[in-house]
Order: sequence, then structure tokens, then C-alpha cells
Amino acid sequence: MPLMFRKIYKVGPIHFNFGRHGLSSWSIKIGKWSWNSRTRAQRVDLPGPLSWRSRGSGAAK
Repeated sequence: MPLMFRKIYKVGPIHFNFGRHGLSSWSIKIGKWSWNSRTRAQRVDLPGPLSWRSRGSGAAK
């Protein structure tokens, strides 16, 4: 299992995700809802360990 570099910088509701090759994506999180720029998927945190995710239409399907 190789080690991977990942760093997240948070600026208010915007999160910048950095990987080995620089900025990999950015996301917005407001309350229990979030959206990712790379996958264009939306997520909603539900009660307990559950969450809902849309498929999105980005590069990673």
C-alpha cells in the first residue's frame, strides 16, 4: 500500500484539495450540503452514519 500525499486548505465554506501534482479539486460545504468541482457531485449528510450522494457528471464516474 503506497503512501499518498493529500492536503486540504479551508477558507470559509470553500475547501481546496491538493494532491501530489498540485490542486486536484475544490469544493463548497454549506451546512450538511457539499459540492465537488472535479466530480460535480453533491452530497448531503443525513442523520447517523448515512449520507446521500448524486452521481454528478465530472471526469471521475
